[in-house]
Amino acid sequence: GGLPRGRVVEIYGPESSGKTTLTLQVIAEMQKLGGTAAFIDAEHALDVQYAAKLGVNVPELLISQPDTGEQALEITDALVRSGSIDMIVIDSVAALVPKAEIEGEMGDSLPGLQARLMSQALRKLTGTIKKTNCMVIFINQIRMKIGVMFGNPETTTGG
Repeated sequence: GGLPRGRVVEIYGPESSGKTTLTLQVIAEMQKLGGTAAFIDAEHALDVQYAAKLGVNVPELLISQPDTGEQALEITDALVRSGSIDMIVIDSVAALVPKAEIEGEMGDSLPGLQARLMSQALRKLTGTIKKTNCMVIFINQIRMKIGVMFGNPETTTGG
Protein backbone atom coordinates (compact mmCIF):
# COMPACT_ATOMS: atom_id res chain seq x y z
CA GLY A 1 0.00 0.00 0.00
CA GLY A 2 0.90 3.66 0.13
CA LEU A 3 2.07 6.04 -2.56
CA PRO A 4 4.34 4.89 -5.41
CA ARG A 5 8.00 5.95 -5.64
CA GLY A 6 9.40 6.86 -9.04
CA ARG A 7 6.04 8.32 -10.05
CA VAL A 8 4.13 11.58 -10.21
CA VAL A 9 1.11 11.68 -7.90
CA GLU A 10 -1.65 14.30 -8.04
CA ILE A 11 -3.68 14.90 -4.90
CA TYR A 12 -6.67 17.09 -5.64
CA GLY A 13 -9.85 18.18 -3.95
CA PRO A 14 -11.88 21.21 -2.92
CA GLU A 15 -10.34 24.06 -0.94
CA SER A 16 -9.58 23.24 2.73
CA SER A 17 -10.17 19.51 2.28
CA GLY A 18 -6.88 18.37 3.86
CA LYS A 19 -4.64 17.97 0.80
CA THR A 20 -1.62 19.74 2.34
CA THR A 21 -2.19 17.99 5.69
CA LEU A 22 -2.13 14.61 3.92
CA THR A 23 1.14 15.42 2.13
CA LEU A 24 2.74 16.69 5.37
CA GLN A 25 1.81 13.38 7.02
CA VAL A 26 3.42 11.51 4.10
CA ILE A 27 6.56 13.68 4.52
CA ALA A 28 6.65 12.82 8.25
CA GLU A 29 6.44 9.09 7.43
CA MET A 30 9.16 9.40 4.75
CA GLN A 31 11.41 11.16 7.28
CA LYS A 32 10.75 8.43 9.87
CA LEU A 33 12.00 5.91 7.29
CA GLY A 34 15.19 7.97 6.92
CA GLY A 35 14.15 9.68 3.68
CA THR A 36 14.79 13.26 2.60
CA ALA A 37 11.82 15.43 1.61
CA ALA A 38 11.35 18.80 -0.07
CA PHE A 39 8.31 21.08 -0.01
CA ILE A 40 7.94 23.54 -2.91
CA ASP A 41 5.61 26.12 -1.38
CA ALA A 42 4.31 27.94 -4.46
CA GLU A 43 1.35 29.20 -2.41
CA HIS A 44 3.70 30.75 0.20
CA ALA A 45 1.35 29.35 2.84
CA LEU A 46 3.25 26.56 4.62
CA ASP A 47 2.68 26.68 8.38
CA VAL A 48 5.85 25.13 9.83
CA GLN A 49 4.40 24.95 13.36
CA TYR A 50 1.46 22.92 12.02
CA ALA A 51 3.86 20.73 10.01
CA ALA A 52 5.87 20.06 13.19
CA LYS A 53 2.67 19.11 15.06
CA LEU A 54 1.97 16.53 12.34
CA GLY A 55 5.39 14.97 12.97
CA VAL A 56 7.44 16.67 10.24
CA ASN A 57 11.09 17.20 11.19
CA VAL A 58 11.03 20.82 9.93
CA PRO A 59 14.81 21.49 10.24
CA GLU A 60 15.40 18.47 7.95
CA LEU A 61 12.70 19.52 5.43
CA LEU A 62 13.94 21.40 2.36
CA ILE A 63 11.52 24.30 1.83
CA SER A 64 11.45 26.59 -1.20
CA GLN A 65 9.08 29.48 -1.92
CA PRO A 66 9.57 30.23 -5.63
CA ASP A 67 8.30 33.40 -7.32
CA THR A 68 7.16 31.85 -10.62
CA GLY A 69 5.87 28.54 -11.94
CA GLU A 70 9.02 28.10 -14.03
CA GLN A 71 11.21 28.62 -10.96
CA ALA A 72 9.20 26.06 -8.95
CA LEU A 73 9.50 23.46 -11.70
CA GLU A 74 13.23 24.17 -12.26
CA ILE A 75 13.84 23.66 -8.51
CA THR A 76 11.84 20.43 -8.66
CA ASP A 77 13.85 19.26 -11.69
CA ALA A 78 17.18 20.07 -9.98
CA LEU A 79 16.14 18.25 -6.78
CA VAL A 80 14.98 15.16 -8.70
CA ARG A 81 18.18 15.11 -10.80
CA SER A 82 20.33 15.33 -7.66
CA GLY A 83 19.18 11.82 -6.77
CA SER A 84 19.39 12.70 -3.08
CA ILE A 85 15.71 13.51 -2.48
CA ASP A 86 13.16 10.80 -1.77
CA MET A 87 10.01 12.89 -2.12
CA ILE A 88 8.97 16.35 -3.29
CA VAL A 89 5.62 18.04 -2.69
CA ILE A 90 4.54 20.95 -4.93
CA ASP A 91 1.79 23.02 -3.28
CA SER A 92 -0.03 23.78 -5.53
CA VAL A 93 -0.46 23.52 -9.31
CA ALA A 94 -2.89 26.48 -9.18
CA ALA A 95 -0.11 28.63 -7.68
CA LEU A 96 2.41 27.76 -10.43
CA VAL A 97 1.89 31.06 -12.24
CA PRO A 98 3.95 31.42 -15.43
CA LYS A 99 6.51 34.26 -15.46
CA ALA A 100 4.82 35.83 -18.52
CA GLU A 101 1.58 36.11 -16.54
CA ILE A 102 3.30 37.70 -13.54
CA GLU A 103 5.18 40.20 -15.71
CA GLY A 104 2.23 40.89 -18.03
CA GLU A 105 -0.46 43.52 -17.70
CA MET A 106 -3.69 42.96 -15.78
CA GLY A 107 -6.28 41.59 -18.17
CA ASP A 108 -3.74 40.13 -20.64
CA SER A 109 -5.16 36.99 -22.22
CA LEU A 110 -2.65 34.15 -22.00
CA PRO A 111 -4.77 31.05 -22.66
CA GLY A 112 -3.23 27.67 -21.93
CA LEU A 113 0.06 29.09 -20.67
CA GLN A 114 -0.07 27.25 -17.35
CA ALA A 115 -1.18 24.00 -19.01
CA ARG A 116 1.74 24.23 -21.48
CA LEU A 117 4.16 24.93 -18.62
CA MET A 118 2.91 21.86 -16.73
CA SER A 119 2.93 19.48 -19.70
CA GLN A 120 6.45 20.56 -20.70
CA ALA A 121 7.69 20.12 -17.11
CA LEU A 122 6.06 16.69 -16.75
CA ARG A 123 7.58 15.48 -20.04
CA LYS A 124 10.98 16.61 -18.78
CA LEU A 125 10.57 15.24 -15.23
CA THR A 126 8.92 11.85 -15.76
CA GLY A 127 12.01 9.91 -16.93
CA THR A 128 14.28 11.37 -14.25
CA ILE A 129 11.70 10.68 -11.54
CA LYS A 130 11.60 7.01 -12.58
CA LYS A 131 15.43 6.73 -12.69
CA THR A 132 15.96 8.34 -9.28
CA ASN A 133 12.94 6.59 -7.66
CA CYS A 134 11.77 9.95 -6.30
CA MET A 135 8.11 10.47 -5.38
CA VAL A 136 6.73 13.77 -6.68
CA ILE A 137 3.35 14.90 -5.36
CA PHE A 138 1.48 17.77 -6.99
CA ILE A 139 -1.35 19.26 -4.93
CA ASN A 140 -4.17 20.63 -7.07
CA GLN A 141 -7.54 22.24 -6.49
CA ILE A 142 -10.87 21.50 -8.08
CA ARG A 143 -12.41 24.32 -10.09
CA MET A 144 -15.84 24.52 -11.69
CA LYS A 145 -15.92 24.64 -15.49
CA ILE A 146 -18.13 27.47 -16.69
CA GLY A 147 -21.05 26.60 -18.97
CA VAL A 148 -20.95 22.80 -18.65
CA MET A 149 -24.44 21.49 -19.39
CA PHE A 150 -23.73 17.75 -19.35
CA GLY A 151 -21.20 15.69 -17.45
CA ASN A 152 -19.08 16.73 -14.51
CA PRO A 153 -18.46 20.50 -14.23
CA GLU A 154 -15.45 19.92 -11.92
CA THR A 155 -11.92 20.18 -13.33
CA THR A 156 -8.38 20.57 -12.05
CA THR A 157 -6.13 23.48 -13.01
CA GLY A 158 -2.98 23.30 -15.10
CA GLY A 159 -4.14 20.94 -17.84
